[in-house]
Amino acid sequence: MTARHHKTWIGILIALLVVMLALFAYVWQPEIDPVEGPPASAGEEQLLRGRNVAATGNCVVCHTAPGGAPNAGGLAMKTPFGTVYSTNITPHPETGIGSWSFEAFDRSMRRGIARDGTYLYPAFPYTHFTHLTAQDMEALYAYLMSTEPVNSVPPETKLPFPLNIRPLMAGWNLLFLDRDPIEPAAEKSDDWNRGLYLTRAAGHCAACHSPRNALGAEKKGDNFLAGGEAQGWIAPALNEDAPAPVPWSEKALFDYLRHGFVDSHGAAGGPMAPVVREGTSRIPESDTRAMAVYLASLAANQDAGSTRSTSDQTGPAQSVLAQVSTADARLFASACLGCHHAGDGPAVFGERFELRFSTSLYLDDPDNAVRYVLDGVQEPASSSVGYMPGFRHSLNDHQVSGVVNYMRTVLAGQDEWSDLADVVSRIRNEAAGD
Repeated sequence: MTARHHKTWIGILIALLVVMLALFAYVWQPEIDPVEGPPASAGEEQLLRGRNVAATGNCVVCHTAPGGAPNAGGLAMKTPFGTVYSTNITPHPETGIGSWSFEAFDRSMRRGIARDGTYLYPAFPYTHFTHLTAQDMEALYAYLMSTEPVNSVPPETKLPFPLNIRPLMAGWNLLFLDRDPIEPAAEKSDDWNRGLYLTRAAGHCAACHSPRNALGAEKKGDNFLAGGEAQGWIAPALNEDAPAPVPWSEKALFDYLRHGFVDSHGAAGGPMAPVVREGTSRIPESDTRAMAVYLASLAANQDAGSTRSTSDQTGPAQSVLAQVSTADARLFASACLGCHHAGDGPAVFGERFELRFSTSLYLDDPDNAVRYVLDGVQEPASSSVGYMPGFRHSLNDHQVSGVVNYMRTVLAGQDEWSDLADVVSRIRNEAAGD
């Protein structure tokens, strides 16, 4: 080997070593020393601000297991990659975040790295929380540290190889973690800009309402809020592709987010119900309105031709009477019409609305409609909205398919869903296997 070749190989080895060291420095994150004792007490104004940030982010919804203490973790969140369990975010010094300094808390929220240097999975939406202002982050930390500490150890998240190698998340973050601040639009109103910030940062609406790529990252650009998935439910598009039969107005969005119900769209159900119950109904009314202003603007360019007109449709009661000779219509009349009737009859379990306005009937897939029929609404967005009984144990798969397709074709005037019986069977068996 000539001297020149020898120097070339030495140069290559040095370059590789530099790259490896740089990669190690990027991937390896140090443990941040624990703190002893609670932080200095915050003022009432900062605690109120932190409580509102927590409500906007629905912290208690994801960090509370069924029947568990608030924020003590343990909620099983099913993802395409496996089940992720939420952590204990109460200020318990051993099992929660009581020993976390603000520096450690801020790093976890903005970079997805725990106090001990462990990488977090993006089921925890740090990809959104990274956009919180310094004031909101400090207030959120102060509020969480003021809550009741709970000694609770959630189940350990165990994803299959190679996803169980958490340092790989450093590469994921390099590809998909956008930490740029949210810039206000000068030409927009203060409400619009406030709504932009709330929905994209603490509110993390896109975490459910945007589609994801093969690596689990949210798709952006035209795919922002173009529809996604949450806990087996379809999260409908909120942009100009929104499938709602009546375009969302600012007032309708405000009423829906504030109260969980609006006549022209129906009630919040599935994973959306706790978002309203624990979040948008509890934050300052001005913030709920700002979110409505921003979200309404996204659907403002909705193609009028794609909006399903309901003005020329008869109500459910008249539709049933017109087709009462069919078995599916008779089943709908006996099981559903008592609550979902048109006219001046009583509201049996709460609010009454016509099913022809339900977004679930206009989706490309029947999953949401099937889940409503099988399991009803057991934890509504508010007590005034009311409950809906499920028919899992009283209707067989054929009957559920018949009722769902009746609502889809007659009430919504849409084409029949194909393979509906298979979807009903799948969803019923999913619950049986939980």
